[in-house]
Amino acid sequence: MNQAPPHLSRQLGLLGLAATGICSMIGASIYVVPFMIQRNVPGIGPYVLPAFLFAAIPAVFAALAYTILASAMPRAGGSYLYASRAIHPYFGFAASFSQWFGLSIVIGVIAYVVVPFFRDVAQALAWTDVADFLEIGSVRVLLSLALLWAFVGINILGVKFYEKTLIPLMLLMFGLGAIVIVCGLLYDQGDFLLALQEKDQQTQELYSGSFDWKTFLSAAALLFSSFIGFDAIAQAGGEAKNPEKNLPRAIGLAIFGVGLFYFAFTYAVYHTVPWQFVAEESLKKDLTAAGLLSYVLPSSLGVLILLGAAIALLNDLPAMILSVSRLVFSWAEDGIFPSRLSRVHPKYQSPYLAILLSGMISTLGILGSQFAGDFFLGIDIMVTSMLVNFLLMCLSLLLLPKVNPTLYKRIIVLKSQFLQRLVGFAGVIFLSGFLIIHVTKDLQSPLSEWYFHSTWIWLLVMGLASLYFIFRWKTKFSRNPALKNQFSQLPPE
Repeated sequence: MNQAPPHLSRQLGLLGLAATGICSMIGASIYVVPFMIQRNVPGIGPYVLPAFLFAAIPAVFAALAYTILASAMPRAGGSYLYASRAIHPYFGFAASFSQWFGLSIVIGVIAYVVVPFFRDVAQALAWTDVADFLEIGSVRVLLSLALLWAFVGINILGVKFYEKTLIPLMLLMFGLGAIVIVCGLLYDQGDFLLALQEKDQQTQELYSGSFDWKTFLSAAALLFSSFIGFDAIAQAGGEAKNPEKNLPRAIGLAIFGVGLFYFAFTYAVYHTVPWQFVAEESLKKDLTAAGLLSYVLPSSLGVLILLGAAIALLNDLPAMILSVSRLVFSWAEDGIFPSRLSRVHPKYQSPYLAILLSGMISTLGILGSQFAGDFFLGIDIMVTSMLVNFLLMCLSLLLLPKVNPTLYKRIIVLKSQFLQRLVGFAGVIFLSGFLIIHVTKDLQSPLSEWYFHSTWIWLLVMGLASLYFIFRWKTKFSRNPALKNQFSQLPPE
């Protein structure tokens, strides 16, 4: 008697799902982006927090679309599954391929970037030999690879082991981040100006800033990248307990928890550090929350803030590896990728081949960061990918009732079609606007070569992916209507 092949197991609880989204969203960017935005978007001045709030609007609409679709289609693959069943398999592939490629590269970038954070911790502790050792290029690459493949291994060991690793890291990250919030609220700008005069013998002029809509929208488009990551929850749909209820709840918890943390963190730092100082210093050097608050905090707390940034960055790795590997698994289940990539480990019940493939692509991100010396292009590609992804999710919500009424009837969250349409149309409008702003800013940037523009690279990647999809569709699906019909149904459990 033949045994059934192993399959994904529903062992991931609500807290593990929420941690997946939260850890994919909160990276070290919260320690850097709200302050370096003063250089990247000159003139934003005192309006960083309002821009953060405005950036949350399209993220909330995208999250609502994910929440509604997840309740109807609780399987691995998330964005690929939703768009392929609600629009067309090509749009599912388009929504997810550049996301997979971009995130896989960014995973490698994160593993590469986290090492200097630990170097800075060693420097702050006066461990000079350790800091010098971590500065060596070959050591940095080897440690980055070790971190990456350690978390690849954790993912292969199954979602229970993954959950036991991720939740403590998330709690530690929030605990260390809380130090910034509490300290930022305990001190004020008067304390900072006094410390600045005592330590650097300099004064800071406090002048008013002017509001400009173009500057404000450009800043909001950049800050929107901070809300990318909650979609990782949807990718884990095939391993969630009680998925119809827990997936929407986890997405809601991630958006609310991360949004609250972002706003409190940013407000606390600017409560102590005048934005005028941040704007002027950002033109001279890279700024972080730890560096800005070091003027008023004892060195021991500065070390903890640096450690918090390192842990926040490290947290990205296991959650993002889970996310991208489930996209590969879902493509393979549908036959878009070779079916062997959907194999599940007989003991750990993880899609180990999909995880290994994603780890290999992430390795390229590490090597590329070392040899090219620039990783911002990959991040810009990821932002473009996710804006397109979220836009297609809102379109999927609008088209699902007509294209696939059977799956539409499975929706158990926000069942009012009027509210669904409101979410879908509002999401399309806001996300289209942010995409136009992002692409326009990229194409107007004065770069020396075309391939330094993320838009052209994204289009090139999507063009190659589209050619692959067309070839696969014509050779496998066009001659077999039975195979094409599978795209109107959910994959088997």
